[in-house]
Amino acid sequence: MHTAIVTSLDDHVAVIELNRPPANYFDTVLIREITDAADALVAEGARAIVLASAGKHFCAGANFSNGEMAGDRAESTRVLYQEAARLFDIAVPVIAAVQGSAVGGGVGLACAADFRVAAPSTRFHANFSMLGFHQGFGLSVTLPEIVGPRHALDLLGASRRITGQQALEIGLADRLVADGKQRAEAVRWARDFAAAAPLAVQSIKRTLRGPLAARVRAVLDHERQEQIRLWATNDSRIGIEANLARQSPAFTGT
Repeated sequence: MHTAIVTSLDDHVAVIELNRPPANYFDTVLIREITDAADALVAEGARAIVLASAGKHFCAGANFSNGEMAGDRAESTRVLYQEAARLFDIAVPVIAAVQGSAVGGGVGLACAADFRVAAPSTRFHANFSMLGFHQGFGLSVTLPEIVGPRHALDLLGASRRITGQQALEIGLADRLVADGKQRAEAVRWARDFAAAAPLAVQSIKRTLRGPLAARVRAVLDHERQEQIRLWATNDSRIGIEANLARQSPAFTGT
């Protein structure tokens, strides 16, 4: 049976690997498995978690060509965001090892981690405006918190695609390593946290991340309502159809 994730635990460092290569599209099942696995791994003694992916890309976000997002998007998104909010309750530090591309909600997943390790070949692309709708997955809070409001507006409003080096320069990536070394670096970094007093680390994270988690929960419903409103527009239809056809959209403002 193909599972959405694969996990391991070694010397208090856990790895949660998205296992839907090559694009690693997410849905409610995958996000729920990540959060359930994180809780279980912490209970088993994990002191830090590396979030990684099998295959070419970190995560291409939601799949609009099939699966739950091709059906009732409003209800699917409501359930998805309930699970996504739980990512911000993970008790230990989470480091995302970002290979290939993080696109759309995949950027949101990377930003739900505490830290991101990238490489020159890594690409971040919060492409919501080119799909004709509002960003989600808490990015309205997490992205400006990480890179500042000015860079967040540029990345989201222009759907700007940036490299790992550019991500490092604006703070979206915390460390830049050679291609193919992202996971190894993330594990090394996680071992620094695992060597510290675990109750102290959890207490520190809870204090520093607590307000962020509350803000994300507050904004998720707004993001969803804006997405529902914009999904009904011609521009969203144009953007999604162009994306699936790998063409450039010609928006009409309607």
